[in-house]
Amino acid sequence: MVPKIRRGSRTHGLLVYLYGPGKRDEHIDPHLVGSWDGFAPDPGRDTSPDPDPKVTLARLTAALDLRVNQAGDKAPAQHVWHCSVRTDPGDRTLTDAEWNTVARRLVHAVNLAPEGDLDGCRWVAVRHADDHIHILATMVRGDLRRPRMNYDFKKAQAECRRIEQEMGLRQLKPGDGTGAKTPTSAERFKAERTGRPEAPRETLREAVRQSLAGAATEEEFFTRLHEAGLRVKIRHAPSGDALGYNVALPGDRNRDREPIWFAGSTLAPDLSLPKIRRRLADATSDRTTPSVAISGRPDWSPAARERRNATSIAERAAILLDSDDDEATTQLVGVGELLDAVAQTSPAATRAELGAAARAFERATRSHIRAEHADTRTIRSAARGIIQAGNALGRGEDGGTTAMLVSTLVLVALAAARWHSARGHAQQAHASRQTAEHLRAAYRQAGATPMQALRDQGRALPEAERRTHETTIHAALTEQGLRAALTKTDALAATLAQAEQAGHDPKALLQQAIDLRELDTADDVNDVLVWRLRRLAQLPAHPGEATRRPQTGTGRPKTSTNRTWTTPTPADRPTTSDPRDRAPRR
Repeated sequence: MVPKIRRGSRTHGLLVYLYGPGKRDEHIDPHLVGSWDGFAPDPGRDTSPDPDPKVTLARLTAALDLRVNQAGDKAPAQHVWHCSVRTDPGDRTLTDAEWNTVARRLVHAVNLAPEGDLDGCRWVAVRHADDHIHILATMVRGDLRRPRMNYDFKKAQAECRRIEQEMGLRQLKPGDGTGAKTPTSAERFKAERTGRPEAPRETLREAVRQSLAGAATEEEFFTRLHEAGLRVKIRHAPSGDALGYNVALPGDRNRDREPIWFAGSTLAPDLSLPKIRRRLADATSDRTTPSVAISGRPDWSPAARERRNATSIAERAAILLDSDDDEATTQLVGVGELLDAVAQTSPAATRAELGAAARAFERATRSHIRAEHADTRTIRSAARGIIQAGNALGRGEDGGTTAMLVSTLVLVALAAARWHSARGHAQQAHASRQTAEHLRAAYRQAGATPMQALRDQGRALPEAERRTHETTIHAALTEQGLRAALTKTDALAATLAQAEQAGHDPKALLQQAIDLRELDTADDVNDVLVWRLRRLAQLPAHPGEATRRPQTGTGRPKTSTNRTWTTPTPADRPTTSDPRDRAPRR
């Protein structure tokens, strides 16, 4: 049940609309379902001998405006309180009596007409469709004072949540006032008329958010806005300092043919210029160019290397969110930017789902919790690296490194859902779970080809070698209580074989991958471990590429063969204390 509140100054004009044919949806059988005293004249169902709807409507207007006219200059200029209340399309149809109850509870909740208060404001509830009503009230009490209506929207929302539960309707998630403003009806209708897939407000919010992802300076942020094709207007103080900014879509104009501008703060609470400056100050990126090949490591393409680096950082973000510390709220902002960066630079096959994941997670990045020591430098640097490397993914790395990163981001989104749920952030927790579903869909698209190639390689291993690695896998997973994961281990066996060939100890490496963080929330434990192992052992994300042997590490003889293995040293692998995987700073 969704209430929408507006204020106006024309009682008669609003009643004409409510009892009229409608501008968009047809108004069917408009009639009163409730009023302040239960005896208000009803232009829709006047039972007088010679009913004239216009006369009855004038009588209803006069009755509603009686106290407004008595108050004279003391009455508010916008004396009309208008609230439309709509049920979900899947809800049952409420009776007139039930809608009357809804209306009475709402005017009581917002302090317009408290139950038992004879001086309460006058109001009516008009129904002209099965799924919603309109409540019209005039905001002058019987004692000619104004009602105290602070936070009327929040109070109406809270009452609707209670009504949903009591009447068996779909229960929406309670908000906390940190969500972005939704498009108005006029904005939605205009978008439909002009053939836009969404309202300009939503398009602009996403474009501004993507322009901010990984930006190092305010100047770079504004440059990206221009490069995205937006109109940009910066507001300056007399000193010349920027006070704020406005953006507009090219071609989006009002009736006077002027651009329709939106301030950053009206797009989302965290997109105002002061808050953007705070984010840039908390996380000034110290890397301005994508990292290059590191001595002793495979010469990945820039885009593939940045995704690998980001995977290590995403693992650390999940660990911090699982720690249940309020300081982890800074990670949510960084993860949002990382998702925006990945969505912008991913191949067409996964771009739609990743874009949907980034849009969903936008809601999860905001809450009333503030960290005392905000530092998102590392994770914003990862987003910056991905954007700078662009979408020039190296041959064979396309699905592999994207799957590696997205597999980890699924676990990050689920960790965010738990973090928000523990604090009662229902909308943010729901958004995090939605993000995880979109990421799972993107993973299935990105990981299908490389995972199938790895399974084929696992089946092609010599029988003795395959059994050795399967024994290692079963022993490690059984010890962790992950018996459900003891199926389809071909890809894991192939990865362990390649890691051993590269000089790593398979048992030690597998245990390290398991110990990084819990695996209970993973859809497919085998897939998660495959990508962790390939990242830790520096194996190619695409199985067809050559594997390079580590050049550092401590080796020891293996009794069954003449080969030696090495376990990754801190210089070769990421740890929880070094989420940047030892990448050089620039």
